[in-house]
Amino acid sequence: MTNVSNLTSKILKDAEESKINILASAEEEKNKILAKKIAKAKELEAEIVTKAELEAKVKRERILSSAVLKVRNNKLSAKQDVINEVFENSVNKLTTISKEQFLDFVKKSITSLGVIGDQSLILNKEGNEFIDSAFIYELNQELGANGNIKLSSKVGEFKGGFILEKNGIEINNTYEALVSSLRDELEFEVARVLFN
Repeated sequence: MTNVSNLTSKILKDAEESKINILASAEEEKNKILAKKIAKAKELEAEIVTKAELEAKVKRERILSSAVLKVRNNKLSAKQDVINEVFENSVNKLTTISKEQFLDFVKKSITSLGVIGDQSLILNKEGNEFIDSAFIYELNQELGANGNIKLSSKVGEFKGGFILEKNGIEINNTYEALVSSLRDELEFEVARVLFN
């Protein structure tokens, strides 16, 4: 029986050694798999962090750029408002000229036009208070043979100046039109004076 006992003992001992080897091998395999998964996770983590940092940087730059653009646009808009106010104030200032200055302006403007004939002179309410038939007579005398300007019964809806009209064709010498025509050439200079 000793042989059977020795044989059983040997089988148990071999089984125990085999079990230890299998468990050791399994533990080693488990550690390799875990190490690979941990390395892959760290790699993925680094990739995600890098991507998030890049996206954050791009988003930050976009937000800053948008803010800078908005500030610039607001500043330009404010400057444009100030320039508009300057030109509007110019028109308003012209409406305060005296009767003599207005009559002189109308006379010089019309006589300098050259091709004047039998137009109608359209004025606003204030202009109609300044100009009478004696002024129209004097103006036509100054224009000579072509002088046949008549005072229109229309009352213009403008701040000041006048319009000469014949057959629907108008020569616009309102203050608004005169200031507007000068605006393109003066706007840069006005901006330079105001903002530098």
